[in-house]
Amino acid sequence: MPGFSPSAPVVVADDDHDLRETIVEYLVAEGMKVLEAKNGLEVLLHVKRAKPSAVVLDLSMPRLGGLEALRRIRSFDPAIRVVVVTGEAEAVYEQAVALGAMAVLAKPVVLADLLAALRPAGSPTTGQPVDAAQIAPSTAPPAPQPEASRGQILIVDDEEGIREVLEEFLTAERFRTRTASDGPAAIRAIVEAAPDVILLDIDMPGLSGVDALPTIRSLTPRTAVIMVSGTGDVEIAKRALAFGAFDYVTKPIDFAYLLQSLDNALALHALEE
Repeated sequence: MPGFSPSAPVVVADDDHDLRETIVEYLVAEGMKVLEAKNGLEVLLHVKRAKPSAVVLDLSMPRLGGLEALRRIRSFDPAIRVVVVTGEAEAVYEQAVALGAMAVLAKPVVLADLLAALRPAGSPTTGQPVDAAQIAPSTAPPAPQPEASRGQILIVDDEEGIREVLEEFLTAERFRTRTASDGPAAIRAIVEAAPDVILLDIDMPGLSGVDALPTIRSLTPRTAVIMVSGTGDVEIAKRALAFGAFDYVTKPIDFAYLLQSLDNALALHALEE
C-alpha cells in the first residue's frame, strides 16, 4: 500500500495510559507493530531510532507536546504519516494540517477513523525514509551530565518571592539565570538574547503567560517554554501544550520534576544536533 509500510512500526503517543493502551490493542489486532510514547521526547527518540511509518500524536502531552512536536517529527522524516488526536481539534486543525498532519481527529477518537487515516487506500508516498547514514551512531538516550545540564534559564513571574526562590535553586544546580517580572519584560529579554529554556508563569497581570506564548514561540522557536501554573490553572497549562509549550509545572513547584523537565528540554537540543 503506497505511503504505508506494514514492516515499520506505528508510534502511539498519548500521556493518557488507558487511551494509549486502547489504541495500541486495536492497532495490534489490525496487524500493526506498535511502539508507545507517553511524552513528546519519547516520540522523537522513537522517530530517530525506529523510523516508524506513522505516528498517532496527542497534542496535550508534557515534555514537548503540541504543534511543536509535530513540526519536529516532520523535520526528522517528512515521509512519516502523522495523525493528530486532540480535544482541541477545531482550534488547531489548520495549523496541524499546514505542518503536515495527514488527519486531525477529535477525542474521543473513533478507532475505525484512526485506522483509515493511518492506512488510506491509494494514498501517495509523502517522502523517502531517512538514510541510516544520516542518523547518529549512538542510540543511547543522552544521560544528564554536569556539562549538559547547564544552560540559560529565563524566569518569568510577577511574584518577586517566586523569582528569587527559582533563581537561587537553579543557580545552585549550575544553571545561568535571568529574570523578568511580566510578559513584555520577558519579550525584551528574549530579543536581547534567547535563553535555552523559559519558565513562564501563566497567571500574570496584563500580558499573561498564555497570551505571551505565541509571541515567544515566534521569536525563539528553538527555546523550550515550561509553563508555571497555579493549582487552579492545570487545564489552561495543558491547553498551552497544544500551542507549543514544552511542559508545565504547578505551584508549589516540585523541584525534582522541574529538574527532570529541564534535563529533557536540553536533551532535546542535543538530540536535534
